[in-house]
Amino acid sequence: MPLTTYWLEHAWLDTHVEPGVALTVSMSGSAAGQDGRIAAVRTGVEAPPPGAVALRGLTIPGLANAHSHAFHRALRGTVQVGSGTFWTWREVMYGVAQRLTPDSYFALTRAVYAEMALAGITSVGEFHYLHHAPGGAPYSDPNAMGEALIAAAADAGIRITLLDTAYLSSGFGAAPERHQLRFTDGTADAWAERVSALKDRDGVRVGAAIHSVRAVPADQLATVARWAQDRQAPLHVHLSEQTAENDACQAAHGMTPTQLLAEHGVLGPRTTGVHNTHMTRTDVGLIGSTSTGTCMCPTTERDLADGIGPAVALQRAGSPLSLGSDSHAVIDLLEEARAMELNERLRTRTRGHWTAAALLRAATADGHAALGWQEAGTLEQGALADFTTIALDSVRTAGPAPRLAAETAVFAASAADVRHTIVGGRHVVRDGVHASVPDAGRALADSIAALRD
Repeated sequence: MPLTTYWLEHAWLDTHVEPGVALTVSMSGSAAGQDGRIAAVRTGVEAPPPGAVALRGLTIPGLANAHSHAFHRALRGTVQVGSGTFWTWREVMYGVAQRLTPDSYFALTRAVYAEMALAGITSVGEFHYLHHAPGGAPYSDPNAMGEALIAAAADAGIRITLLDTAYLSSGFGAAPERHQLRFTDGTADAWAERVSALKDRDGVRVGAAIHSVRAVPADQLATVARWAQDRQAPLHVHLSEQTAENDACQAAHGMTPTQLLAEHGVLGPRTTGVHNTHMTRTDVGLIGSTSTGTCMCPTTERDLADGIGPAVALQRAGSPLSLGSDSHAVIDLLEEARAMELNERLRTRTRGHWTAAALLRAATADGHAALGWQEAGTLEQGALADFTTIALDSVRTAGPAPRLAAETAVFAASAADVRHTIVGGRHVVRDGVHASVPDAGRALADSIAALRD
């Protein structure tokens, strides 16, 4: 296999920043392949070796966006007029969902995933529930919408874990509402039959999701959990995002959503609860003792006025933390990382709950693991050659000593400071320009305008 050498001016090697690192990458034979691996890591290389590709700035493992609803990107800006709650925002979201077709879904998502690559994201977990045509009729290919997402990720050059979502009820057994008809397969068994036709492939992992305890009746939770268990696939679930969900679950089942999931075998090390915002001490103990992950989405949680989740307590209890941009109020995993720390500072009025290294691990290795990409998220021999380079000479990042580059990246840099994104050893973003979507802004504007029109 051909070899490519990248010279990293500064590299974050999990515990510290190392100057002068050479990565040798073993490339696949396919021009479109994403299976390039790191063959060797050499430190103390003061200058680029002959023929090496120089990456100046701080290079870190590729970022993992563990929770995405790609079509929510069309809401950016439009939902910031007036007041309201999560529930009023949801009505606007439903309006966008009704207008999407496989073709328009591909066009929008391709642009959204290009925006992610420009922000240093190399893997996305797409929490996908737009399964059927408006009104609920299946497309001729029942997975046409999921395949559109997979094709969009391939075109944008990033990996995808398609978290195909069971969404069966409008709330604790009630029939789906009009806007939700295209989300539902009717039963968990029918969901499992449809999603079983989707297959892993180069750059693609297929996982499962339970939309929420509101949307999947209790007696069908185990069906989704068994599907994921049988395939050793990741399983994600929106969990206790809203106090109204907790109250309704108590009224319907006499227990919290977390307790309900535990009772039906949903919790476990391949499961990730998204948000985990309004949790009791018992809930935290159940999540931690089962090694169930927690995906925090701070920019969405504050944008929707959801609240601040007990991330510190969850991690101490044994829950690995990952990060997601969810509704895409912004797409910036560095902002998500620092927001988790800064939210906790506001809540407790103390500083320093996570080091920069711990926040980067949540955004990289632990995020990839939550999406089933355990071989990604580190700069070490044998890992997938997915990494991103952050400028250290922008107006946001200039000044601090290089040894503080990780702290600078987490607490000062933004997506705008990403200079290079490499996936499988190949440049997806070079010098701030996307290789296959060179005008991502125009692609976003056109695909969103088409939905409005």
